[in-house]
Parts: sequence; structure tokens; C-alpha cells
Amino acid sequence: MSVPELPSDREQIADYWRTAISDIAPGRIAFRGYPIEQLIGAVSFPAMIWLMLRGELPSLEQERLLQAALVASVDHGPHAPSIAISRMAISCGLPLNGVLASAINTLDDVHGGAGEQALEVYDDLLARRKAGASEDEAAAGAVDAYVAAHGKYLPGFGHRFHPVDPRSGRLLSLVDAAVGTGGITGRHAAAARAVERCLQARKGRLIPMNIDGATAVIYGELGFAASLARGVFCLSRAVGILAHAWEQAGRGERNKGPIPRSFDYRYEGPTRRSVPVPGS
Repeated sequence: MSVPELPSDREQIADYWRTAISDIAPGRIAFRGYPIEQLIGAVSFPAMIWLMLRGELPSLEQERLLQAALVASVDHGPHAPSIAISRMAISCGLPLNGVLASAINTLDDVHGGAGEQALEVYDDLLARRKAGASEDEAAAGAVDAYVAAHGKYLPGFGHRFHPVDPRSGRLLSLVDAAVGTGGITGRHAAAARAVERCLQARKGRLIPMNIDGATAVIYGELGFAASLARGVFCLSRAVGILAHAWEQAGRGERNKGPIPRSFDYRYEGPTRRSVPVPGS
């Protein structure tokens, strides 16, 4: 009985690092099969993001919607912790790559995760619809399920700063205009509006969709997984992080803290006291 020949070390390593994304060899660079020299000058950056993540070039409508979501989320000023951190980090001497890493690392569940979470709610609603629930029943069920698992805050609706988020209406209008083209069905837009109606009925007032809820609609319509939506948001917000860091670098300030030095914080600990003398 012959012993099967084992793959060579080179073959094992090649299999260990196998990828369908990049094809790199001396004198050859290709992504998803497309030579880089053909992509350069012919493909936009949003289209390149799509190609790398999805394996094919997007349709024109898909590219436009992805671009709109990316543009809408680039920045929200120093009110946003990620932007504030970029300014503080550069003033502490970090290089730009360190600034980007520090700021992007704050884009977690609370600051940066709402788009992913909103898309999870929409996907849950659509699954309930597929199971036979009416739109309003599905919205109520999806909202209740999220609140039961995560608490009363519902991602994607309301904004601490904007009574009405100026970005969400424009994004939704682009989705509405694209329905029927490029695989855009409008199902996620309808789901988001059903959640908005559910909240209004329960609160007695409109809790309008915010940027996270609207970009979640776009990512859902484009077929992105909820967890990937957060990754794409990080690409977008990196632009604002970089811009604010570069502006801050030109000011020559050192060790910029979260408040001006002329302002004090409030101490809430014990009043001033002496350390006990041993043996006393």
C-alpha cells in the first residue's frame, strides 16, 4: 500500500495563505483578476472598496450609493470622540498612522457601532416579514427583541445634537430614486421607516432616523453584512480623523487635553487628610 505523498513546504505555505483577493508576483499586481494598471484611472475609490470586499465591480447605482454613504459619515466635528482623540493624539507626538489607529479603535459598540446595530434590527424585521408578520408587527417585534437584549436605546434613531439629522433625508432620497436598479429593492428603506413609525406610535412624537439608521439602509440595500457595515463606516470616518489630525498638527499645540487648561474639573473624593503615622 503506497503512502500518499505529502505536500511540499512551499505548497503548504501557499495553501495556508491562499486568497482570492490579490495576485502579486514580480512584475504583476492584480486584484480580483483585474490588473492594477487597468484599474488605475478607471475605477473610483468607492468602486475599488466594493471590488475588494465583494469580488466584482459594482454597477453605477451601487457605486453611487456606496459613495454617498461614505461621504455622509466622514466627520462630525470634535463632538465625536474619535475626532477629539485624533486631535489630542497628534498633539502628544503620535505620527499620523498612530493617530488613525488610536481614533479608529474608539469606534466600538457605543461610538461607531450604531450602523451595524441598526442593520441588525432591519434584518430581523425583514426576517419576521418573511415569516408572515405584517410590517407593523415585524417592526414592533424587532424593536422589542433588540431592547430586551441591549437596553432601551435603539440605534439609528434620534440624535443628541440634531433635532433632524440633515444627512439622513438626502441618503434616503437617493435610495428611493435607485429602487429597481442595481439590485436595490427598497426593502431595507421600508424596514427603517416601519421602525420609525413604531417609535413614533410608542413615544407620541417623531424620533427621526439619523445618519447611522440611514447608512444602515444603504448597506442593507447593497447586500452588506451588518458587521461589515461597521468596517466600511471606519473607512469613511478615517477621512475626518486624518483631516482633523493634520489641521491640529499645524497649530503647534502640545499635550492637548479634553478641556482647556483654564477650566477645572470637579473633584468628588474625600477632603484633604493626612496619612496615618504608624503606631499612633
